[in-house]
Amino acid sequence: MSLADQFAAYSAWRSRLAAHIGELQHWLGQNELSDAQSDLRLAQLLERLREDRLNVAFVAEFSRGKSELINAIFFADYGNRMLPSSAGRTTMCPTELLFDSNKAPSIELLPIQTRSSNSSVSEYKRFPDEWSRMPLDTDSPDAMQDALRHVSQTTRVTPEEAARLGFEVGEGQVELYSVGEDGLVEVPRWRHAMINFPHPLLKQGLVILDTPGLNAIGAEPELTLSLLPNAHAVLFILAADTGVTQSDMAIWREHICNGGVAKRGRMVVLNKIDGQWDELKTPEEIDAEIRRQVESSANTLDLPASQVFPVSAQKGLVAKITGDAALLDKSRLPLLEAALSSELIPAKRDIVCESTESEFGDVSRRVRGLLESRLTGLREQLTELTELRGKNKGVVEYMMGKVRAEKEEFESGLQRYYAVRSVFSTLTNNLFGHLGLDVLRQLTHETRTVMEEAAFSKTLSDAMANFFAQARQALSKSSGEINEILAMMEAVYKKFAVEHGLKLGSPTSFSLLRYEKELDRLQAWCDDHLNTMLSLLTHDKKNITQKFFEEVAVQVRRAFEHANRDAEVWLRAVMAPMETQVREHQIQLKRRLESIKRIHQATDTLEDRIAELESVEKGLRQQIDALEEIVGRVQEMLVPQADRVLQAA
Repeated sequence: MSLADQFAAYSAWRSRLAAHIGELQHWLGQNELSDAQSDLRLAQLLERLREDRLNVAFVAEFSRGKSELINAIFFADYGNRMLPSSAGRTTMCPTELLFDSNKAPSIELLPIQTRSSNSSVSEYKRFPDEWSRMPLDTDSPDAMQDALRHVSQTTRVTPEEAARLGFEVGEGQVELYSVGEDGLVEVPRWRHAMINFPHPLLKQGLVILDTPGLNAIGAEPELTLSLLPNAHAVLFILAADTGVTQSDMAIWREHICNGGVAKRGRMVVLNKIDGQWDELKTPEEIDAEIRRQVESSANTLDLPASQVFPVSAQKGLVAKITGDAALLDKSRLPLLEAALSSELIPAKRDIVCESTESEFGDVSRRVRGLLESRLTGLREQLTELTELRGKNKGVVEYMMGKVRAEKEEFESGLQRYYAVRSVFSTLTNNLFGHLGLDVLRQLTHETRTVMEEAAFSKTLSDAMANFFAQARQALSKSSGEINEILAMMEAVYKKFAVEHGLKLGSPTSFSLLRYEKELDRLQAWCDDHLNTMLSLLTHDKKNITQKFFEEVAVQVRRAFEHANRDAEVWLRAVMAPMETQVREHQIQLKRRLESIKRIHQATDTLEDRIAELESVEKGLRQQIDALEEIVGRVQEMLVPQADRVLQAA
């Protein structure tokens, strides 16, 4: 199965999963079992599935055949090259290929001059007026080719302007951004490009990131701090005729193999093996030559040879368009696609399964607990009424007094519940006192003041280190508050379960570990690129300060924003079961008391009331069965593919 087929299968699976979750949401509404919290969580889950994206980044120095490889893997069915691919540099700025049904097919280009502001590309995405937009005529391949060539455009600026825009200008011929005879420097015209194209794969949620070479990658830190680390797959392309060059090695070490370990989904492609095809050599000799190049590249990058894939993207594209199976096989492109499928699709599916299982499981367990609580209360009523058969009025009065006493005892116990809510509110305020964005804003302001007023490199270095230390301390204190909330809720859950028979299970756990690791990653990047002795001595203090806040502090703020959202969702989730069960228990006690009162006052006959409750019990059992059936369908889809194969065997 090709990568396109695998991705189509994944998209179909995701759509079926969303349909089953939507079925639960609809069923809860129909059966009056929904509440604001459950409905919100299911709606957010469905929105995430609808907006789910599969991000694949292609990284290489220029002239490695990167754009041709994208064309060969994803767009051969289009019958032509979607992206421009020719000798020299064809991608001058980071380019995202995606599909947004709310927009017409177009190319949106962000001017390079926006780099001089303090805003990131992701922030500019919220302001469409800042982008130059040109329509894409998807019915005309020639018109599309012309439009797509805009990503290759350059402009000439003064050396001072180039430096201000983040391009390091060199004097030697080997430097990419060198001063020409006219005294100007050639730089990319655009900072970022987004191509909105209604290709079937892009419609299904694929996002392709085509990156420029080393110099341009280094000039756009958001690429290295956010887009590349968050990509589900990164293909690093080398040329078979050159092997691993010095600039290739710099990209690999700095932007892909961070910390010396290649993450899952990071693959190396040795392109242009057709340059080794020689009619004067035997196939065995050609294979041996390619194998030597693979082994050499693998040794240089410190990888097993099995992670380096030799291909000919150009021949693979031609073979797919012309239907030449023999040439396609010779290009070795299917081997790369198979490896990409086995790495990318299962990894992405696991991520979706994990997040869905957590959210969906919480909601379904809560609804199941509510139904079981109702069933337990109903059976207690039935037991009480059944025991009244043949008994005199005095016994009915005794039973009524017993239920009334139980109700009063529970309501007096509610004082503890209200006290818990008060403490919960205090702890929540403490949590956001540490984790909240106001704290981070103050820290950012103080750090900026210190760095702008710094007279020595050590002051700059200490300010950056202190920024991370304070941010990490805020997360640590927040974790302490989270653990305190969790311990309190566990104790309260158990107490109410023992004393009043509430079915609460265990409160949902929560951890800030992922955000602590994100801080570690950002600090490591800062220590490698900004907070180094060389950087502090050779770069202007103002330039380092600006880079720190534009590139690093922005990402830290984004991490804290996500942490705040996750904490808010968790706090609602941890208190909601308690609130629901307390409210439900109150209703059940009231109903039991009313039921016995009506029998005591002879407004209902005992047998009629028992029959009525038995009918309600039957309806509750049917609801539980229906819930289990819907939940079972979702859980079956969340079983890892490997486990499903084993179960089938």
